[in-house]
Amino acid sequence: MSDFSEEVTKPVSEDDQVETSVLTGTGMYFPWLQKHLETVVTGGKKKKDFAQTTSACLNFIQEALLKHQWQQAAEYMHSYLQILEDSDSYKRQAAPEVIWRLGSEILFYHPKSNVETFSAFADRMKNIGVLNYLKISLQHALYLLHHGLLEDANRNLSQAETWRYGEKSSSQEILINLVQAYKGLLQYYTWCKKKTELSKLDEDDYAYSTATQNMLSESWKTSVNICALIKTPGVWDPFVKSYVEMLEFCGDQDEARKILTNYAYDEKFPSNPNAHIYLYNFLKREKAPRAKLLNVLKILYQIVPSHKLMLEFHLLLRKSEKEEHRKLGLEVLFGVLDFAGCTKNITAWKYLAKYLRQLLMENHLVWVQEEWNSRKNWWPTFHFSYFWAKSDWKEDTDLACEKAFVAGILLGKGCRYFRYILKQDHQVLRKKIKRMKKSVKKYSIVNPRV
Repeated sequence: MSDFSEEVTKPVSEDDQVETSVLTGTGMYFPWLQKHLETVVTGGKKKKDFAQTTSACLNFIQEALLKHQWQQAAEYMHSYLQILEDSDSYKRQAAPEVIWRLGSEILFYHPKSNVETFSAFADRMKNIGVLNYLKISLQHALYLLHHGLLEDANRNLSQAETWRYGEKSSSQEILINLVQAYKGLLQYYTWCKKKTELSKLDEDDYAYSTATQNMLSESWKTSVNICALIKTPGVWDPFVKSYVEMLEFCGDQDEARKILTNYAYDEKFPSNPNAHIYLYNFLKREKAPRAKLLNVLKILYQIVPSHKLMLEFHLLLRKSEKEEHRKLGLEVLFGVLDFAGCTKNITAWKYLAKYLRQLLMENHLVWVQEEWNSRKNWWPTFHFSYFWAKSDWKEDTDLACEKAFVAGILLGKGCRYFRYILKQDHQVLRKKIKRMKKSVKKYSIVNPRV
């Protein structure tokens, strides 16, 4: 590892040299290195202690990384490698992982780095500190995937999959499972390409039947690699999605449902919105009863009230005959529009405008007031200011009209947003604005008629 810098730097020309450069034994120039590393200055006192030098060097590397100064980071890295000879056994044992993490970051971004350089570095690091072998192999494979080298990545994972080192291997079982799962993900990628080819064949063709059998066989091989990992508590979204897709292809709906239900509801797994999204989409494909769909979306609402599926949740609640569901449907819409990222969601505003009118016609004024009372101190500025009226009208007149109707209902005809939109002379929207004016006059919750 003493020649790490040779992998990421080249000798500089005389024109590029500066007075503060120092020539190392490898024949390369390292600017600023002598000033920073041969003497560490603190409070006017010079310290040449080994630990002080390596500590300072690490700080310089971190600073260079933060500033994206990859060349400087590589130069400092050359000197930091002496940490492998530290007399402190704890630092010496921790050093390989530190070197790997810093080195891989430098090599990933360094302008003169390439796949061969990164792979050579990874192969060296795998032999320094056995506890890092699987981590390095996995990251190496991901790097190869990033560069489109699927076969090389698969070969790398296959080698890591068979790694054994006495008791150390058993203590890293989850890492071995992760390596196998990523190998399964590569197999899934191949499986997807075959699935696309299969969709182009005629179902009555003999080739279709043969291709289907091959797909089923590939599904089983891939599932074996992924299965062990997704039973371990964690967030395994891409693996779960891939596994479920193959189970559905094989017609094993029960197993797919079991996997998704466990992933969403098992308390050992961390809270994960995607787990409930996957389960909901699966149940929706199965055309499950509305009650099951509502149960899944209700939990998702508690976790991510601004998710786009909340609009589907609202529609399901609105169609329900239970009053508690229909009331929750209003709460869900207000909840979506509480978030800045949803302020331009015209669908949400359309649903709210329509639902407010429906509920007020059905004499559910109390429901509306209950939701509005907790928002009346901040929604007017957040949604219905004069600034937003001008901006919304300029960007999207339909959105502006829907918001103006809601503003009129909640704040009355005196609302600045409502008044601004009402004054606009728009030929296409003239009838819509006229109807909006009548509706607000009739249904506004400001001083409602008893």
